[in-house]
Amino acid sequence: MSTRISGIGMTSQRTRMRMIERLREQGIVDEAVLNVMNEVPRHIFVEEALASRAYEDLALPLGFGQAISQPYVVARMTELLTAGRPLGKVLEIGTGCGYQTAILAKLATEVYSVERLLPLLAKARKNLRELRITNIRLKHADGHIGIPEAAPFDAILVTAAATHVPEALKKQLAVGGRMVVPMGARDQHLCVIERAARGFSEAKLDAVKFVPMLSGLN
Repeated sequence: MSTRISGIGMTSQRTRMRMIERLREQGIVDEAVLNVMNEVPRHIFVEEALASRAYEDLALPLGFGQAISQPYVVARMTELLTAGRPLGKVLEIGTGCGYQTAILAKLATEVYSVERLLPLLAKARKNLRELRITNIRLKHADGHIGIPEAAPFDAILVTAAATHVPEALKKQLAVGGRMVVPMGARDQHLCVIERAARGFSEAKLDAVKFVPMLSGLN
């Protein structure tokens, strides 16, 4: 493993372990999620100048008006999505730098991820290639549309705040599937949406802060 991936100093395995201990203290209990968070090197997904802060509980800027979510939010959303069971086919809306994508890829059979910002998608491709993760399909697309040709998905994770759940995404969620999405404009909350044979149920949970989910491509 290269030094860049394994990390040294403030990006070392010891620093990563401190992050995992903090996540436990913050209430993350899913050991599979914690193991993967320990395994995936967050520092390679952030700007080099910010690498020494990669394992602090901070959202960090990525450029293009986007940010990598703080480790707690990544862990919490992943834990809500898995609900203690193995993930099958997952759709991620908002690839960003690819960090959450890498976490999902370690827990799912396959991950489809869409990103509307082409320069950010290029960054994610480079980061994920470096980690040699192969069960991921990335697409330059509008998140409101999803990837209908690959549906249905067992789980859908949205990494931007929506004012409403796009109908296209609800249609792409399999019966028995679960979607985690930040909802709201100024006051945002994580919502867990589950699809049963008779329709959808929704639970409103933790307060969060995400960039808004936008339409169109760039």
